[in-house]
Amino acid sequence: MDWILEPWEWYISGPLIALVMILLIVMGKSFGMSSNLRTLCTICGAGKTSDFFRFDWKKQRWNLLVIAGAFIGGFISKNYLSTDTVITPISTETISELKQLGFMSAGKAYTATELYSSDVFENPEMLMILLIAGVLLGFGSRYAGGCTSGHAISGLSNLQMPSLIAVIGFFIGGLIMSYLIIPQLF
Repeated sequence: MDWILEPWEWYISGPLIALVMILLIVMGKSFGMSSNLRTLCTICGAGKTSDFFRFDWKKQRWNLLVIAGAFIGGFISKNYLSTDTVITPISTETISELKQLGFMSAGKAYTATELYSSDVFENPEMLMILLIAGVLLGFGSRYAGGCTSGHAISGLSNLQMPSLIAVIGFFIGGLIMSYLIIPQLF
């Protein structure tokens, strides 16, 4: 079981992702997580109020399995395949910078407990940050025609120029967020 409990190297996980993408291309499908939100809204009847949600959602039924697999896989890996709750060792400089921003769990927990614990619901400032971030992410993924996984994995593997532009934009946005905005918020 050691081989499945340890993080997989890029030369194992990368070709597996490529294999999935090749299979999707051969089957005429395109992968993306944000498109599932549109499908779910359509299933719930959003097509009655907006043309955007008027489409044959049954053609996207296969993609709903991706969400189910992500939830099930995440649950299994978190509860049964995780031996360590700390992310692969990060540099002491990164840990110290994160602690200066107020993330005291840096280097001790897999995710920032300051953002991902139930305590966040007691802090109105954190709730506003998460709400605004969620709206921006939702709007951005629709405006860009897909999310980071859809563009970076599926779009780039299909050699789509809009995906390349979107991924460059995601990268620039991430740098701006990391170096200019997050230090101001925390």
